Amino acid sequence: MLGMMALWLAGAAAAGQAADVRVGFGKVEVTPELSDDRPVYIAGYGQNRRATGVHDPLYARAVVLDDGQRRVAMVAVDVVGLFYPETQAVREALPGFDYVLVAATHNHEGPDTMGLWGPTPFKSGVDAEYMRTLRERIVEAVRQAAEQTKPAKGVYGTAQDDTLLRDSRLPLAYDGVIRVVRFARPGSGEAMGLLVQWSCHPEAMDSANTEITADFPFALVRTLEEKYQCPVVYFSGAVGGLMAPPRNGCVRDAAGNELKQGTFEYTETYGRMVAELAVKAIESGTLLELAPLAISAQRIAVPLANRLYMMAARMGVLKRPSRAWTGDFRTLGELQSPRKMKHPPALETEV
Repeated sequence: MLGMMALWLAGAAAAGQAADVRVGFGKVEVTPELSDDRPVYIAGYGQNRRATGVHDPLYARAVVLDDGQRRVAMVAVDVVGLFYPETQAVREALPGFDYVLVAATHNHEGPDTMGLWGPTPFKSGVDAEYMRTLRERIVEAVRQAAEQTKPAKGVYGTAQDDTLLRDSRLPLAYDGVIRVVRFARPGSGEAMGLLVQWSCHPEAMDSANTEITADFPFALVRTLEEKYQCPVVYFSGAVGGLMAPPRNGCVRDAAGNELKQGTFEYTETYGRMVAELAVKAIESGTLLELAPLAISAQRIAVPLANRLYMMAARMGVLKRPSRAWTGDFRTLGELQSPRKMKHPPALETEV
């Protein structure tokens, strides 16, 4: 996802704090249909990796927070990425929200939703009909969550394990901290849902796989859902270039044998290991003061200098409009066609 936002849950830990926020969760399946006449190109590595089956379903998972003054939706989708215009289209279909964040998990084993991984480098792998369905189901997930909001209290916790990551590119940088918010019903403490953030590329299955899968987040979410009997929304954090699952021998089967990346056994075991780290974060958590919600976001322009990107846009591989670069990132220039650019191009995005 090119756009990012900062969302602050204002306040500090406060024992006994009354619940001032309503929280709801929604989940809608977004697995593409496979057919001989409409191939699904898997994103994340090279071209022409056609899906041959579905190992586990893909979802759009949403959480809605409402403090009576502001209503915020946050959605995570099991795909490789979504251009900013997709987020804008979702927002247009969801009036009444002060902010809607749409994020991709950056899944390397789902359908091409950006264009780079089609049959050849010169042809997009995006299925326009699937993208329409995807937008509709993201909206549906948010509406589900909005309809189910109930008073909630929140507990926030973290845990760290750098051995669960590797970085294959210099400079080596790790964010081995998992961050979890556990929402619960005031009084009873019954779990309502979890918000989980971990910084790692979902590419445990590697480039040879041809089955649609959400990669390790599927096992991570399933493990936590089974343990806490509540919905789980998983967000990828700053995965950088390139935080990925480890190859240090720490991922082992029940007999202690080292598992190799690129297998479903490795992927599912790794997902469970990250889920166990999430449990530690939950158990160390402290009560949050959830209200008031505060949102900070700014639309900006980023000057575009990558010639391969511009070439792909002109050829229709990357279908994303550009704007004229004004020299000021805060001032958005006029929209222009990638084939008829009168001015140096810039991309509109959000921070």
